[in-house]
Amino acid sequence: MSSQHKLRISQLEEKLQLFNAIREIQTPNKGWVHSIRTTLNMTLRQLGNKLNMSEQGARDLENREASGSISLRSLQEAANAMDMKFVYGLVPKDGTLEQLVERKARVLAEKIVRRTHHNMQLEDQGNSEERIAAAIDELTDEIKRELRRSIWD
Repeated sequence: MSSQHKLRISQLEEKLQLFNAIREIQTPNKGWVHSIRTTLNMTLRQLGNKLNMSEQGARDLENREASGSISLRSLQEAANAMDMKFVYGLVPKDGTLEQLVERKARVLAEKIVRRTHHNMQLEDQGNSEERIAAAIDELTDEIKRELRRSIWD
């Protein structure tokens, strides 16, 4: 991985670490807006008034969030209406960005090496499992170093 890519990953990783504490939090079934609104004892009418919409409009907003069809802008407006701050982020499903790149590079390397090994076996020139593992490790390092775009194919 080039030093520029390493630096960019490191800088982004630093920002994403702040999300680690909330990574496991599950969105409530009816969504955050509904959960927070009802916990704060705010009515749909009150939320609607703060959003310059009807009670039904506020209900629709909550339903859109629960179904996953709400816009980020609408969530931000709802958060503001309840004196909350809207926070948005993307984090690796498990581990870090560096670990994600490692996993993806290894999958690609294994695919390439195994395909080559298969072709060599057909020509009766197969390699031992040790040599295959070493080749996968080497190719993984090369793919990470170059940060090949093909790891996302």
